[in-house]
Amino acid sequence: MTLEAGVVAVQGDVSEHGDAIRRAAAAHGEEAVVHEVRQSGVVPDCDLLLLPGGESTAISRLLAREGIDEEIVAHADAGKPVLATCAGLIVASRDARDDRVETLGIVDATVDRNAFGRQVDSFEAPLDVAGLAEPFPAVFIRAPLIDDVGPDVEVLATWNDRPVAVRDGPVVGTSFHPELTSDARVHDLAFFETAEVEA
Repeated sequence: MTLEAGVVAVQGDVSEHGDAIRRAAAAHGEEAVVHEVRQSGVVPDCDLLLLPGGESTAISRLLAREGIDEEIVAHADAGKPVLATCAGLIVASRDARDDRVETLGIVDATVDRNAFGRQVDSFEAPLDVAGLAEPFPAVFIRAPLIDDVGPDVEVLATWNDRPVAVRDGPVVGTSFHPELTSDARVHDLAFFETAEVEA
C-alpha cells in the first residue's frame, strides 16, 4: 500500500521528517510518498500530515495566508493522523498564550512558547513514552511547555512532571524534535499507533 504523506514545508526540518515517515511506513511493509506542503490543495489528498517546528508566529501566518490552516483542521476533523512537533504543536494547540500565533485548535491544550529556555538551553533526554517499549532520545530545542490539557487528551510523556507529548484523537503533539534522531518510533506511534520501528 502507498501512503500519501504531507509535510508542511513553510519552515522546519522537512527532509528529516520525510525520512522518518518513510522508515515508519517501511516497518509496516508500506511505502510513503512524501509531499512538501507550501500551498493549498495538497493536504486534502494526504493520508497523514506532519506539522514541523520552526517559528510559530511565522508558521501560523503563512498557513493562514496560503489557506492551508483550514485544510489541516479538516484533515484532523476527518480523523486522519497528524504529528505536530515543537512549534508545530504550538500552532496546533487551542491556546499558545500569544496573540501573534493563530492557533488551529486541533489539540485541546494550552502551550507556553519557549518555556524550556533559549537555544543555548537545548538538551537531549531519554523519555518514557506511552506505547514505546524503550525510552526515546528526545531532543528539546527552545521547546514549548504544555500547561494544561483537555479531558479527552492523553498524556503520552512527561518531563519534570509536565506533559511533553500528548494525543488528542488523531493528533499527536510533541514538545521535542523526534526527527533529529535516527529513531522513527514517535512517527510510527503517531501514524500507525504502534511502535514497530527499531530504536
